[in-house]
Amino acid sequence: MLSHNVRGDISLTYGFGDNVWMHPPVHRILGWSSKPSNLNLKRNVWKLNQVKQIVNNEIFIKGEPAISDLATLNRFPNLLYANLINNNGAKIGVVADFLFHFRTGKIQYYLISRSNPKIPGSSRWKLNIDNIVDQQPGLVFSSVQSLDQLNLMKSSFKNEFLKKGKKIFNRFDDMKNIAANRIEDWLEEDDDANSNYSSLNKNIVQDDAILKNRREQDNIFNSDNINSKSSSNKYKEDDPWI
Repeated sequence: MLSHNVRGDISLTYGFGDNVWMHPPVHRILGWSSKPSNLNLKRNVWKLNQVKQIVNNEIFIKGEPAISDLATLNRFPNLLYANLINNNGAKIGVVADFLFHFRTGKIQYYLISRSNPKIPGSSRWKLNIDNIVDQQPGLVFSSVQSLDQLNLMKSSFKNEFLKKGKKIFNRFDDMKNIAANRIEDWLEEDDDANSNYSSLNKNIVQDDAILKNRREQDNIFNSDNINSKSSSNKYKEDDPWI
């Protein structure tokens, strides 16, 4: 609502929303204020039941506003932009926004920013009413230790970039592991092929050696037979009784 322009009719405008009018002890929104211009200290204060409709970035209201000033409104208790304190007394965030029921003004839960909530695109964590143990002007005390214990409602641009970058690196690692496994399989298959080829060559060499040995034995046997025949023939020629 603070980013909407307040209009009474088509021609009358009361400026953009400036601050929230709330009752922190019961976590209820009573209304809000708008400023006519940046240089004007006057503030127009509105109740929630004066809202007729909200169209785009404009809030159409009925009736006249209550006129106040900035100094008076700053004295009203307000939890918006208050520091969130954990159970150890350390600051862990800032109340950036809240979700409320429009008819009753009852706040459902608060939205917490880790740093300056006015930075666009920053993260938002959900702080339930049950997590609040105490509150003071500008301070909200909670029972949580860190923002990691709260639900992340909106991720920042940085977180989204880191998540996408992490996914890309994980995919790259998966592809690298798959490629490495395939290369290892190919190397194992190549080793097996080389081993089989070596065994085949060894068997061929052994077979060649056996054949060579057999040939040598055959040659020796043939040579002995030839010598034997030659000796027999010579003996026949020398024997006079034959």
